[in-house]
Amino acid sequence: MASNASDAAGGCSPPVPGRRPLIGLTTYLEASRHGVWNVVSALLPAAYVDGVRAAGGRPVLLPPCGPGAPAWSPEELADLDALVLTGGADVAPACYGQQPAPSTGSPSPERDHSEIALLRGALALGLPVLGICRGAQVLNVALGGTLHQHLPDVLGSPRHQVSPAVFASTTVRTEPGSRVHGLLGEEVEVRCYHHQAVDRLAEGLRVAARAPDGTVEAVEAADPGAGFCVGVQWHPEQDERDVRLFAAVVDAARRRGTTGADGRGQRVEEGVR
Repeated sequence: MASNASDAAGGCSPPVPGRRPLIGLTTYLEASRHGVWNVVSALLPAAYVDGVRAAGGRPVLLPPCGPGAPAWSPEELADLDALVLTGGADVAPACYGQQPAPSTGSPSPERDHSEIALLRGALALGLPVLGICRGAQVLNVALGGTLHQHLPDVLGSPRHQVSPAVFASTTVRTEPGSRVHGLLGEEVEVRCYHHQAVDRLAEGLRVAARAPDGTVEAVEAADPGAGFCVGVQWHPEQDERDVRLFAAVVDAARRRGTTGADGRGQRVEEGVR
């Protein structure tokens, strides 16, 4: 992890004291029906928005940049106080140098391209980052890691995605000394729905939690002095009683406004390819 200059030098304005931090949320880009119109729309389950608001943040949706559309600019990213990479479809194996396995889902090239660029821009600016499910995978891939394309082929059972549209419950154990351990304690019951997971861990990240079967369930910046950069394979937005992860990224955005990047004067960018 690399140390950081000031926010001004990085081109990013800190949050105004007393203002609710502006938290960017990535979205789907899907055809949908609105009245008499069938149009391509930016879509996101409302639970993500609710989680950010419950934690004291102001959510703003960041749809993927479609074909021919300009990417999100550094100036636009600089208006954000933190970034949340949300769940969704499988990351295209081409993004980590592999061919698709038979069980890998259809890719969303616009979303892959847009979110990897968003993440790299956010890390360059020192923004706090939280990745959820697919978002944790995007974090690992963008930093040079790879994924298990189909966990049942590795584990011998579909225990992390038991059936379509049904969240599985499991207890994950956090790694002592990790940021996730400090936030959630030694063990936490989570709701998960994924058939992929981290295989080769990216440089600059560390494992922060595992499922009982050894599956990586959370990653974070390896440098303990780095800014807030956490990815969880589970779905915290599905538990409205527990907003600790959303509260953590919102708090990191607030603290960043008074002391630089994430309250520690650092940003996570080393290892980005």
